Amino acid sequence: MTSRQRLMTALAHQQPDRVPIDLNGVVTGIHRDAYNRLKDYWGIEEETEIHDFKQQLARPSETVLEKLGVDTRFLDSGARSQLGAEIAEDDQYYSYTDAWGVQWRMPKALPLYYDMANHPFAGLSVEDLDHYDYPPLPSAQDESIASLAEIARDLYENTDYGLVIFGPASFFEFGWYLRGFENYMMDMVLNEAFLGKLLDVLLEHWIAYWDAHLGAAGEYVQVVQVADDLGHQGGPMMSLELFRKHIKPRQKEVIDFIRARTDAHIFIHSCGSIRQFIPDFIENGMDIINPVQINAADMDPAQLKRQFGDRLSFWGGIDTQHVLPYGTPEQVAAETERIIEILGENGGYVLNPVHNVQADVPAENIIAMCETATRHGG
Repeated sequence: MTSRQRLMTALAHQQPDRVPIDLNGVVTGIHRDAYNRLKDYWGIEEETEIHDFKQQLARPSETVLEKLGVDTRFLDSGARSQLGAEIAEDDQYYSYTDAWGVQWRMPKALPLYYDMANHPFAGLSVEDLDHYDYPPLPSAQDESIASLAEIARDLYENTDYGLVIFGPASFFEFGWYLRGFENYMMDMVLNEAFLGKLLDVLLEHWIAYWDAHLGAAGEYVQVVQVADDLGHQGGPMMSLELFRKHIKPRQKEVIDFIRARTDAHIFIHSCGSIRQFIPDFIENGMDIINPVQINAADMDPAQLKRQFGDRLSFWGGIDTQHVLPYGTPEQVAAETERIIEILGENGGYVLNPVHNVQADVPAENIIAMCETATRHGG
């Protein structure tokens, strides 16, 4: 099978020749430190490009992707690389401010990734939202988006890889980035007028984003990725009632918009314990769940496969908290095989770690994970 055939067979819940592998997105990627360690292990002398600036994710080269047997290629218009961003620094931090007004800081003492340092909507009223200086809506005329069409067409016509594109449908996670977590949680119960206005602003921007990006690449992609983290390790971060009241209708509007413009499978990245939301994700048109955080509450992979495996595919599931960073290559191989046997039965599985490969993962363990997958049928 070609990589694209392998991916599409798995997502059609049929058994491919081996499980497809992904390791090159913004929620399924690799931290620059782990990537550099991998290059050093193989003696690859190439400059490391930063694909996602906040998370300090590398953009893997073709050389590395081919050596790992990765079946996907990631499309994006370059906005997440923060090229041209004005990086300030003081004695303790590197910092920059994004287009929405969120300041991000990375400590010089441990420069792994950028964290939020402010929430620009924290002190705003609902009236203030009518006058805020929002970033411009994405447009098909944007140079970076126009070039995306050429890149997507070239990859579709001249390679056999499965093509993946990522973009926004985040109404909870990005909302609290702007508002502050405590404020946002209070808004859900006590300030619904503000929350509704904020979420409708986000909805307008996310629809414009997908209109421009799918106009450029929608006919070429096999998977559209969206994200909204709704869980933590111990449980969901809101009740199902609040999700259905505030988040679900707007999420559905974005997914319906995407579905009208591409035949691609729809993938949702949502960290933590999210089992209670999965039936609603399915109702909203999701086909794929990621990262399958198997160490979180109620996220046992065998139970998830039994309950939802006929309606959902799973993308992720290889433990990044314990096994990948601290296990031996043999332990990584054993865990990889275990997850493939559970989630890959009758197809419906794409191999990837639980979220991005973090900075402390040894090169030998990344290789062990991918080599195990390339040897393991379906």
